[in-house]
Amino acid sequence: MKGGDNKPVQVNSKVILCSLCLMNAIDLAIFVSRVESICAEMGAILQRAAFSPNIKDRLDFSCALFDSEGALFAQAAHIPVHLGSMAYAMAGIIEGVEWQPGDMLVVNDPFLGGTHLPDVTMVAPLFVDGQLVSFVANRAHHANIGAEAPGSMPLSNHMDQEGLLIPPTIFVRGGEWVSEILEQLTGMPGSDTSGDFAAQVSANKKGVVRLGDLIETMGSERFADGVVAINDYGEKLASSALARMPEGLYKFSDTMDNDGFAAVSIPISVSLDISSAGINVDFEGTSAQVAGNINCPLSVTAAAVYYAFRCLLPEQTPNCAGTYRCISIKAPANCLVNASRPAATAAGNVETSMRLVDVMLGALAEVIPNEIPAASQGTMNNVAMGARDAQLSWDYYETIGGGMGACRQRHGLSGVQCHMTNTLNTPIESLELHYPLRIERYQLRQGSGGEGAFKGGNGLIRDFRFLADTDVTLLTERRVIGPWGLEGGAAGQCGKNLLDGELLPAKVQFRAEQGQVLSIETPGGGGYGIAPSSD
Repeated sequence: MKGGDNKPVQVNSKVILCSLCLMNAIDLAIFVSRVESICAEMGAILQRAAFSPNIKDRLDFSCALFDSEGALFAQAAHIPVHLGSMAYAMAGIIEGVEWQPGDMLVVNDPFLGGTHLPDVTMVAPLFVDGQLVSFVANRAHHANIGAEAPGSMPLSNHMDQEGLLIPPTIFVRGGEWVSEILEQLTGMPGSDTSGDFAAQVSANKKGVVRLGDLIETMGSERFADGVVAINDYGEKLASSALARMPEGLYKFSDTMDNDGFAAVSIPISVSLDISSAGINVDFEGTSAQVAGNINCPLSVTAAAVYYAFRCLLPEQTPNCAGTYRCISIKAPANCLVNASRPAATAAGNVETSMRLVDVMLGALAEVIPNEIPAASQGTMNNVAMGARDAQLSWDYYETIGGGMGACRQRHGLSGVQCHMTNTLNTPIESLELHYPLRIERYQLRQGSGGEGAFKGGNGLIRDFRFLADTDVTLLTERRVIGPWGLEGGAAGQCGKNLLDGELLPAKVQFRAEQGQVLSIETPGGGGYGIAPSSD
């Protein structure tokens, strides 16, 4: 695969030989660092200004920069499923809006470039000399977005059950908050989210200031040249790296455990058609959308596809629209990975996205053997809980790490977040400070990683004791079929959910009584290679 009529860039070369680049290699490297540092600073402000543990402790947020047409040109190393989906659909979000300086738009619609309702995106324009030149954006997960179930991750079968749907709406107009929109967003039962929305606004304000300072230093024309150059550079690095893949058609399938209602063993199939023109990714053969909430919009599917390929690229490859120009994505309408409204999507963003990565890596293992790891835990182990009592109203949400798949050179990591989430755990001290919960056990799940020449990473065990009656929702996967191994390696162990030692379904909503203990045992990663004989 080649970019334009130019020869592919030599990936390991420190000199970029590219007739399309409008900057020399040193200036381009500096430009990349400066725009990425703006995203990182936005993230630091969002983390430190937020009130909820979900944002300030778990770091469940992302920040990025886009050009005037909504094409990504910079992002920080935050949450892959956030950033990939924003990159895929930002143009549709900003289209048709009458932007003014000082504006800020809010949106969480999964079918307009979102992921699921708790992920709320804030977008702000940047004007220079009266001209719209760029956008800054951040996306953060809100544990309360108005669903009846605390944690706003219900066992749902319709999007209306999942909370407040926010179409693209001006939240700040000319620097002034729109009071009726603020009241709508923060007036939900049990809501205490005004501080988190203020943190998102503050992060975008800083991004606009910093990007404006950069453009003032460089000049608008030079900045525009930099955006073009960064995308051309990303395209050439990607094309060069992916050109080593042998041409052909490669397929792989995997299954979701269930949808929480009637459907079980739900297939996801992918085919990769690799040629000199690029890579066509087709999900023909995937299940139709289901009643439960594991459906996902095409923007989430794109995020998983982009992530899988991004893992194969050189470290210095910028995360920008140009990097993904050689990849096209297709999925049947109304299927599990290209769902249509009003399909429920709360778990599609977190669970189906993980299985999408598994099928992508499974197919790529056929393309470039020995370079792809075995399957990681394949779930985010979503735990949402809280209460709507008169005396006590609270919302809590977290994902729990597990085992990473082994590869040809090393064992898988244990007890880590894998693939589409890049969050941290909620520290026990923070959790117990904010909520009527006590963590009674938090340890590695020894022996849960798949055996092999290199062993899969071990999962985790996290035990919650409820200090008050609590409504709980679990949205988990890999409780039926364990993460697969490669080259003779064994599968990782399936996960388990238990209440006072009694097995719970993978997806379940229930009322826990004070004193009961919920135990989440997360899956281990798949092993790699045949284990040496013990003889």
